[in-house]
Amino acid sequence: MKSTPRPTGKAGLHPRNAHRQRYDFAALIASCPELADFVRANDYGDDSVDFADPAAVKALNRALLAHYYGISFWDLPPGYLCPPIPGRADYIHHLADLLSASNNGVLPARVNVLDVGVGANCVYPIIGRSVYGWRFTGSDIDPVSLRAAKAIVDFNPVLSGAVTLREQKNPGHVFSGIIQRNDCFDLSLCNPPFHASAEEAEAVSRRKVTNLTGEAPSKPVLNFGGQSGELWCDGGEVAFLHTMAEESVQFAEQCCWFSSLVSREAHLHALYRQLRKLGARQIETISMAQGQKISRVVAWTFLDAAAMAEWRAERWKA
Repeated sequence: MKSTPRPTGKAGLHPRNAHRQRYDFAALIASCPELADFVRANDYGDDSVDFADPAAVKALNRALLAHYYGISFWDLPPGYLCPPIPGRADYIHHLADLLSASNNGVLPARVNVLDVGVGANCVYPIIGRSVYGWRFTGSDIDPVSLRAAKAIVDFNPVLSGAVTLREQKNPGHVFSGIIQRNDCFDLSLCNPPFHASAEEAEAVSRRKVTNLTGEAPSKPVLNFGGQSGELWCDGGEVAFLHTMAEESVQFAEQCCWFSSLVSREAHLHALYRQLRKLGARQIETISMAQGQKISRVVAWTFLDAAAMAEWRAERWKA
């Protein structure tokens, strides 16, 4: 069993990430004309948007998804999470590398992914389907998120028929109630709620906005949006990861690789200990960076060498 960091590209983002370079705003505006209303020259004379403005962030995301992933319709309910696209794409690309490494260096042609907490934005299925042709099942505890995600799936041909959505009826569960008897997933991924309360999430957002603008906001603001379940849960990230790990062993033969973002390095060692106690055969820690932001993905499998070979033969053979 091993736990080894994977290197990132020169610019921090994965080498296959389409967002490694500065935003080409002329091309983005051509793909999504509404973005033009939010583009202004910054203090250095470069085109940019005000990342403290939720409307500008949403317009930028819509343009990125249209330009790079062929998404013609993408919308969110007011106040729902509008995630940074480059970091989400990095997660997908690193998981593709993980699958390749598990398949003798060849990316499997057919991959089935479980997205835990798909959210109203449906971003991971968009990127994974558009870039790699993966099929997705997305789960969420919030019916509003699922309705918004369904609208995105239904209105975009690249997603229609390739993304299934399921409601998690019990907020205290992660995989239980979602993974069904005949399901088989090559991957699961998750961007867990990082905070333990709405107040903690608001405090972090205030710091972000202050760093972006140089001024403390005069009113509550979440520039990237976010609801309970998207940003916070009882016990925060530690509790969520604990439940995820505990439940993953119940579905050890139905999912090849489980994975989750882990926002704080201090949370890693407790997760490692728990996974080893549960019998994980291999643990991978994938380091990711975007500018000054450092994050990591922890992936684990309960399949030993013989079971992994059987998985390859049954699921990934050409």
